[in-house]
Amino acid sequence: MSNLEKYKGIIPAFYACYDKNGEISPEGVRTLTQYHIKKGVKGVYVNGSSGECIYQSVEDRKVTLENVMAEAKGKLTVIAHVACNNTKDSVELAKHAQSLGVDAIAAIPPIYFKLPEHAIAQYWNTMSEAAPNTDFVIYNIPQLAGVALTMNLFNEMRKNTRVIGVKNSSMPIQDIQMFKAAAGKDFIVFNGPDEQFVGGRVIGAEGGIGGTYGVMPELFLKMNELIEKGQVQKACQVQYAANEIIYKMCSCKGNMYGVIKAILKINEGFDIGGVRQPLPALTQEDMAIVKEAAAMVKEAVARFC
Repeated sequence: MSNLEKYKGIIPAFYACYDKNGEISPEGVRTLTQYHIKKGVKGVYVNGSSGECIYQSVEDRKVTLENVMAEAKGKLTVIAHVACNNTKDSVELAKHAQSLGVDAIAAIPPIYFKLPEHAIAQYWNTMSEAAPNTDFVIYNIPQLAGVALTMNLFNEMRKNTRVIGVKNSSMPIQDIQMFKAAAGKDFIVFNGPDEQFVGGRVIGAEGGIGGTYGVMPELFLKMNELIEKGQVQKACQVQYAANEIIYKMCSCKGNMYGVIKAILKINEGFDIGGVRQPLPALTQEDMAIVKEAAAMVKEAVARFC
């Protein structure tokens, strides 16, 4: 049985780090990893949606993970998302992740072609078999993948003893309760949608993996702390403040992760680039919103933390 305690808490989704030429920046990756260590989060979720994985090559993703692991050194739980839209590349990344000593690998279902559930299970189990000494986390994000994790598929995957959790990014909080009820205490459910972190935790999630945690980790750490103390109403106040920041970031023409990276440059002083096309870059008009959102982050942290 895996040590599930290492997965309980705040796990930011790691952002793609680029140099001035738009290539993966090993220095940026290491800087961002050190930032997460200093902030005191539980771990990082590498090469997922926030890491722009579907716009990166296998080699890009290997370089990112290698540099995360070079800095993490046991100070962070590392979950590596290894899914590609074909099994061959996914297996290669799974083997690579295990060779580096990650705590778990994770995967979305294949996208574009609508596959039957037995084929999705085979896809996940094949990459899990390629990393036999590593935990496996199912990533359920039906609004983007176009495939939902049904209870039949969930129960089939639980036959694989390496499957220790699900990152649930479906919008209904009820899904978290259903997965917990079916799997019991020896299984981790991560809340996915950042805007409902408190609701997800209260109904049964042991922690969260989120794309906006990295720009304001203090707020999500505070929410988690207040929930652990049973102070749910206070946690809701922090949630509302975080949500206002998220709404502000999403009001730009440029992609939200570009906004986040610009805020980190203002508030934390490091530059990890923009986003990779076809994700839209920030416009000049966006910069006023970026500055406003950056100030909102600082104000909320000062108020609640």
